[in-house]
Amino acid sequence: MILHTTDVTPLPGYRLALRFNTGESGIVDLSGELAGEVFAPLRDPARFASAYQHPVMNTVAWDNGADLAPEFLMDLLREQATKAA
Repeated sequence: MILHTTDVTPLPGYRLALRFNTGESGIVDLSGELAGEVFAPLRDPARFASAYQHPVMNTVAWDNGADLAPEFLMDLLREQATKAA
């Protein structure tokens, strides 16, 4: 099975509520990941809040062309869940 997101909801504090096609879901904090030419503009809360589920790429995307691989998001979700436990 190819991993992809099925639902993306932007939350305050540069977080995303995500659901994956594996049935896993949770909240990822992207505040430490928004650097570089494509991702730095997402530090604007209004722009970050424009996150959506891309219908073709099957992952989170933004109107400025930024997107994140579902594998990266899953790894981050699991890593942050482990640290919180």
